[in-house]
Amino acid sequence: MYALFLKEIRSFLNSLIGYITMAVFLIATGIFMWVFSGPSNVLDFGEASLQSLFINAPNIFLFLIPAITMRSFSEEKRTGTIEILMTKPLSDFQIILAKYFAGVALVLLSLLPTLIFYYSVVELGDTVGNIDHASTWGAYIGLFLLGAVFVAIGIFASSITSNQVIAFMIALLLCFTIYIGFQFLAAIFSTPFDLIFMNLGIHEHYISVQRGVIDSRDIIYYVSAISLFLLLTKLALQTRKW
Repeated sequence: MYALFLKEIRSFLNSLIGYITMAVFLIATGIFMWVFSGPSNVLDFGEASLQSLFINAPNIFLFLIPAITMRSFSEEKRTGTIEILMTKPLSDFQIILAKYFAGVALVLLSLLPTLIFYYSVVELGDTVGNIDHASTWGAYIGLFLLGAVFVAIGIFASSITSNQVIAFMIALLLCFTIYIGFQFLAAIFSTPFDLIFMNLGIHEHYISVQRGVIDSRDIIYYVSAISLFLLLTKLALQTRKW
């Protein structure tokens, strides 16, 4: 499994995919934070905060993560190497986890350069270091977990089709639905259904973690969502044996 994980990481880093992903994420978030005028601009907002990053990053992940995961299994199916991969002395779930953790590692690598923004905001305050460190690190954890859920969704979407474009579109739709789609449903229904729909969506849990307090309910939600889509991926791959 570890060898397959390294192979997946190398496939990202030996091509332009991984570097383009990290560069696009860093540039896009940086433009919103420092270039575009308005409340998202740190200098215009006048407060030592990374809220702009944590508001815009999920929207960028909505497109980037489906783009990097769309080839995980669909490319294997298209080229016929899926059968070779499945004959290796690895269980289906080990193969899925290897590809999943490779995607999560790329998400982590994309987030690491944004620590430059964190350092800049800390230094730019009227009082150096005058920033809510607890909520900032909580937001980073929430953003990483959100990215991890999106990777699981992207892996699943890639496992049900041999067409990368279709895999991208399915992953984009599912990520959008689980991120803010339930918010729209919550706005339609009245209590208690609105609370149910809000808690089904990831946005509510993402906002909760941003406060800097790690609630076990939020962690359970993230782990459950990841486990669900990885299990669905396993079921999708098992259909080849039917």
